[in-house]
Amino acid sequence: MTVSPSPRPAHPGRAGAPHEDALRTDRLLLRPVRGADLPAVTRLWTDPEVRRHLGGPVIPSVVRIRQRRIVGAPGCHAVVRAEDGVVLGLVTVEEAGRGGETEVSYQFLPEHWGSGYAREAVAAAVARVLRTAPSVVAVTQEANHRSRRLLEAVGLEHAGSFVEWDAHQVLYRRSREAVPSGPARRDPDRS
Repeated sequence: MTVSPSPRPAHPGRAGAPHEDALRTDRLLLRPVRGADLPAVTRLWTDPEVRRHLGGPVIPSVVRIRQRRIVGAPGCHAVVRAEDGVVLGLVTVEEAGRGGETEVSYQFLPEHWGSGYAREAVAAAVARVLRTAPSVVAVTQEANHRSRRLLEAVGLEHAGSFVEWDAHQVLYRRSREAVPSGPARRDPDRS
């Protein structure tokens, strides 16, 4: 998987131009959330399958507040399939997350599960975080076996267990030292 920052826009603020905080992988673009993404993002917050291990669907009054705050919010990335622009999910990076460590979280729409998109997006976000932060953490419910496998697949290791929100949770962590060293991969789309 090739991971590279997207080029800076030729015209900052121009609609449709890549954002400097965007992150590109082989199949995906992780970019700030736009107003046009709100229907997909709202589904993430209200879909019972997506929210099974996240406390259940979000109530309408909270959805309305979130809709006003998420567009362009720092650290919130819409995960978009590069070939057709379809929003697949969200990856959020919170610099001062749990215990002061950078925390990564994610949600994907059920029709895109099992295609490797979440793994690709989370791996890219973790790699970017570890360029500058000493570590990255993620939390999931102990019962969320898919999420646990994803975190392990991108190199995070089980670092603790606890109860929160009346459910058993697991904390995963990856330190910068755990990142394999080697030559940087060249982005074939850039000269």
